[in-house]
Amino acid sequence: MNKKKSDEEWKSQLTAEQYRITRQGGTERAFTGKYYNNKETGMYHCVCCGEPLFSSAEKYDSGSGWPSFWRPLDGHGPAELRDTSHGMIRVEVRCPACDAHLGHVFEDGPQPTGLRYCINSESLNFQRED
Repeated sequence: MNKKKSDEEWKSQLTAEQYRITRQGGTERAFTGKYYNNKETGMYHCVCCGEPLFSSAEKYDSGSGWPSFWRPLDGHGPAELRDTSHGMIRVEVRCPACDAHLGHVFEDGPQPTGLRYCINSESLNFQRED
């Protein structure tokens, strides 16, 4: 799959909300995403390119209203960028394959990593494990 696309190609592939979040760095409102409360077993992939990113085995309820993971899949860790928008200093996470905005990572997660990958549902596709 071509992971480097023009804005027009992304717009034709994604919903308006997926485009706003993944290609323009937006966010969904807390507790509104389709995966924040998902308890099924499976794998979370980038909605833009299909890159596997997170396993349900590392997902937990952070109470934040977004799907939260304490670590990414081995070898598929998102790119991390300093984000100073909205008067805060945060670490943005992006898909390592297509540079889609996924969410942010914070240092207030559970052990063993102490990390909370706070990810927008709109940036993910979930594939249930049968």
